[in-house]
Amino acid sequence: MEKNSRIFVAGHRGLVGSAICRRLRQEGFDNLVSRELQELDLRDQASTRRFFAEEKPEYVVLAAAKVGGILANTTYPADFIYDNLVIETNVIDAAARAGVRKLLFLGSSCIYPKLAPQPMREEALLTGPLEPTNEWYAIAKIAGIKLAQAYRAQHGLNAISLMPTNLYGPGDNFDLASSHVLPALIRKTHEALRAGAPEITVWGSGTPRREFLHVDDLADAAVFLMLAYDSGEIINVGTGIDVTIRELAEMIGHAAGYTGSIAFDSSKPDGTPRKLLDVSRLTALGWKPKIALADGIAETWRWYIENVAARG
Repeated sequence: MEKNSRIFVAGHRGLVGSAICRRLRQEGFDNLVSRELQELDLRDQASTRRFFAEEKPEYVVLAAAKVGGILANTTYPADFIYDNLVIETNVIDAAARAGVRKLLFLGSSCIYPKLAPQPMREEALLTGPLEPTNEWYAIAKIAGIKLAQAYRAQHGLNAISLMPTNLYGPGDNFDLASSHVLPALIRKTHEALRAGAPEITVWGSGTPRREFLHVDDLADAAVFLMLAYDSGEIINVGTGIDVTIRELAEMIGHAAGYTGSIAFDSSKPDGTPRKLLDVSRLTALGWKPKIALADGIAETWRWYIENVAARG
């Protein structure tokens, strides 16, 4: 991938897409192609094909997706499976038709079975039932993986598929109705501080274990793999370290200076008991994350205070 290569980052305004754009520019890749949603709806097949035919990107990062936490997934299952299926189908097909040199597809650790052996190896895919609270999103992502592999096999598309763990960082979604657990806890902690509340209530039992990767580390890994990885086999991207939801809430409270107590509402779903990725395939290539979770939480807290809370 040359420095002047034409690179299309689909979803460039999102948490992941914007971080990948920043990382590409830091590495000297300045010939980035982007479109706003009102200019290009990737759910529209004709518009997507026309964009690829006219712009002729050489490399594609497929970071566009409909994402959300447990509440959003269970409330809008049709939206999660339909939007993600249509976006990935249109982009991968258009990329193959346009002769794209390489495509990076971003999957998710939720593709693995609910009770997969921990840490989860890439080989665990399709070996058991999915977690019901996000199966619609997971099925769409699994379809994207298989679509990328099928277009590689039939049309020679050099498509690689990354399976990131739970992502977070500046620019995240902090809406309690649709966010993931880490930004939701940041929002709840801030609201408790502002109200002088003596307690924060967290969904579930607090015992599930989760792995978290700063989005800038994910972006670094994505650029690294665009340059160094050409296999059709999926590859996990994470830290290889997890914490309980209770520990996560305590870390956020520490970063915020919150001294109240944390209560857990066990009537709410926990989701998968544990989600820890085996990242040995990635580390064997020479990549490791750089941002410790405590440092990343502190940075994200500051960003939230300065950019979200400050707006009221």
